[in-house]
Amino acid sequence: MTEHNPQSTLFIDYINNKASCIATLASPRDPINSLDDGTALVLLDADHVEESNMLKWHEELSERENGEVAVAALNMRDEQHAAELLSYMHLSGVFYKDDSLDMLCKGIVRLLEGHLWMSRSLMGHLIEFFRKQSLNSYRPACGLTQRELEIIGLLGTGASNVQIADRLFVSEHTVKSHLYNIFKKIDVHNRTQAVNWARKNLGAPPPNLMNKIRRGVKQCSDTASR
Repeated sequence: MTEHNPQSTLFIDYINNKASCIATLASPRDPINSLDDGTALVLLDADHVEESNMLKWHEELSERENGEVAVAALNMRDEQHAAELLSYMHLSGVFYKDDSLDMLCKGIVRLLEGHLWMSRSLMGHLIEFFRKQSLNSYRPACGLTQRELEIIGLLGTGASNVQIADRLFVSEHTVKSHLYNIFKKIDVHNRTQAVNWARKNLGAPPPNLMNKIRRGVKQCSDTASR
């Protein structure tokens, strides 16, 4: 998935010739149902696709019924950039800006075979990240209650206090009280800092759960507009 231009067309031709597979171009504006049913791998070009669109495609692909589709990111700036993206997207592969075309094709072949394609150092980073997630699932995170964890998860979707209150069937005042306690426990001063803390320390909920949360927030928003 990238913008249609002469460079991307040449890149697709190279993949078709070197990786012995059929590659096609999709625009970030194309609907997910425009993909062929036989699609096995989607490459998201981080250079030309906003992260919000990458996340949207990733979530919709995770719910696709016509076979499992692997997702990988192209043109990542560096390992830190990749680690940030992997904190809220479940990717099978990562390619960097300075990767050669031969390396890209080698990785694509491995991904199509069902393997992961990441550097050892990045894999080590992910193992440590998920180890922390596993530990947090068995003990309270910085003393946060289950309700506070739900609220901090909803913060990550961009929900307002009113939407969070409607979703959890509590008053807006109760939400504000919870936010005050959350900020105090994790030593942050605003919603953005709280979301960044949650990504670093708790990780992202599974895509299906995130979709449910977003649908719930949207339903609350639609109800309020009516």
